[in-house]
Amino acid sequence: MSATSVLQIRPLAAPFGAEVLDIDLSQPMEAAAFERLHQAWMRHLVLVFRDQTSISPEDQIAFSARFGELLPAQIKKYALKGHPAIGVVSNAKDETGEYIGIPNSGRNWHTDFQFDRRPPDATFLVSRELPAEGGNTLYADMYAAYDALPREMRERIAHMRVIHSRVKAWPVLYPDRAPLRPEDAAQMPDVSHPMVRTHPVTLRKALYIGGNMAIGIEGMADGPAMRLIHELRDFAVGPRFTYSHRWRTGDAVLWDNRCTMHCATSYDDTKYRRVMHRTSMGPAVPV
Repeated sequence: MSATSVLQIRPLAAPFGAEVLDIDLSQPMEAAAFERLHQAWMRHLVLVFRDQTSISPEDQIAFSARFGELLPAQIKKYALKGHPAIGVVSNAKDETGEYIGIPNSGRNWHTDFQFDRRPPDATFLVSRELPAEGGNTLYADMYAAYDALPREMRERIAHMRVIHSRVKAWPVLYPDRAPLRPEDAAQMPDVSHPMVRTHPVTLRKALYIGGNMAIGIEGMADGPAMRLIHELRDFAVGPRFTYSHRWRTGDAVLWDNRCTMHCATSYDDTKYRRVMHRTSMGPAVPV
């Protein structure tokens, strides 16, 4: 069916998330259908679209752009040819032996581009080639994690700001990549964001504790700051707050970075290829 059909939203058998049924994202979507889709996204945080085997890069761009300004691919050389807003995440290599995308990406809990002053509101990931086993993506509901904190902890962290550093975290997170050149590091200043983020649409509060590039908390010594960050992160990724997405051929997934974290899981990359196309939309300063 086309994307103009009446949408069916079915909650997942998980703490959060939903499947969008009877939709073909390669087709134009009427405004009323998109509004219902957006409302479902606000309610469920993560939307799963099955059987999207016909979606082209142009279709992905058109759909993604409805959620806000498109960001360029995180690493320019891994942008899909002819489509600078689509980043390729893959262990596959070209005829020269170079990776066609970012390999081993995101295998720590994180929120996309949290090291930027204006990280994206939304991420849309389209599967192009999948391993036969492994390679799940885990998601965490940061609304629910915040709501479940003791009142004393919520009051304690209400005005804290987490410091994120892509430069300091680089050698730990990317041991297989070349060290940053000084001129590249100069383009990656540290940033700080609120530990508790208010969603601009739902007005709900969510933990925004920092992903794998969090290095501290403003005004707090390094040791206590990292202990608190790790304590909150470990709490937030407990089973009652998480969903594990097992990818199927044709899957596409949309998630809200303002109220979720996610983590890629491993697979046998010596045996299987995995090719994913990612778009990131709606950059904004967290408040």
